[in-house]
Amino acid sequence: MSPMVRRLAAGLSLACVLALPASASAAQPEKATVKITNIGHLKKGRAPIYSTVPVVGTVEPFAAHQKVEVTFYLNGRKLLARKVRVRQGKGGVGVFRAAALVREDGKYAASAHLPASGSLLGDRARIDHDPKDDGILIRSTAAGGRLGGLAAATREAADALAPVFDVVVVETIGVGQSETDVEEVCDTVAVVVQPASGDVLQFLKAGIMEVPDVLVVTKADLGDAAKRARADLHQALAALGSSDVPVVAVSSVPPPTGIDELADELEAHRGRVDLAQRRLRARRLSALREFAAEHGESGLRGLGGRREAQRLLESRSPGESVADLVAALEEAGR
Repeated sequence: MSPMVRRLAAGLSLACVLALPASASAAQPEKATVKITNIGHLKKGRAPIYSTVPVVGTVEPFAAHQKVEVTFYLNGRKLLARKVRVRQGKGGVGVFRAAALVREDGKYAASAHLPASGSLLGDRARIDHDPKDDGILIRSTAAGGRLGGLAAATREAADALAPVFDVVVVETIGVGQSETDVEEVCDTVAVVVQPASGDVLQFLKAGIMEVPDVLVVTKADLGDAAKRARADLHQALAALGSSDVPVVAVSSVPPPTGIDELADELEAHRGRVDLAQRRLRARRLSALREFAAEHGESGLRGLGGRREAQRLLESRSPGESVADLVAALEEAGR
């Protein structure tokens, strides 16, 4: 298909090429028409990253479970390809959105999904940082009604930003029995506990004490309440045989305390982890979760059950992306 090109700035041009993956849908129309309706104008963001360049397109006719593969080219050089889910629009037309993040120097660009709706988080507005600091980028995505605690776009955004930034921090809406997707996205998971709020009891009831690599007690300036929370967490970890998980108390009340200790614990955990193996496991878990969310238990039964699906994923190449693994499950389920 012929690409649509947008000149972004002096010496920079972004092109998009579309394709319908063969495994996108069992009911994929043979003569579906895919079009890019717009590539948004580039608005200068903080160096070294330009702000998001949105790409909007249509697929006609629309079919269930339809996906489009969007490939980005910068100055004629192929960058990344992403499979984007198509949503049903008006009149039987499918609609999809993708995005590109482009460095000012043109050395790197990444594609990412855009969330279905925007989000303005109060905590984001309270983050103390220099707005002129080019090394900090903050973006919010709306989780909506999705279980797991993360927006569907968050993994793609984290993957896109990781090559550009030294550290990518993902903050979730909270953690409960079903809000543990962050474990599949991040190399190190820190669970934050507020003293005197009943969080410790809720964590024990929900059975999520196996998730954190570091536990953080906030508002350490509350004194006895913070000490009790920390002691309760140590007891809970001991009961689970996870006494090696550090519990750090922090406070932002001047003078701030515990911040350096927390940073040291996070860095120490990262140094102990086999990142390649952890990320491989995370991609496979995410693929299984995405497949189950899209096709339900009937889809898993078509593969022979969850364990058979896991065996299939384990037999795939370690370098495959989440989208590739989901496509493999869909192909095997036909």
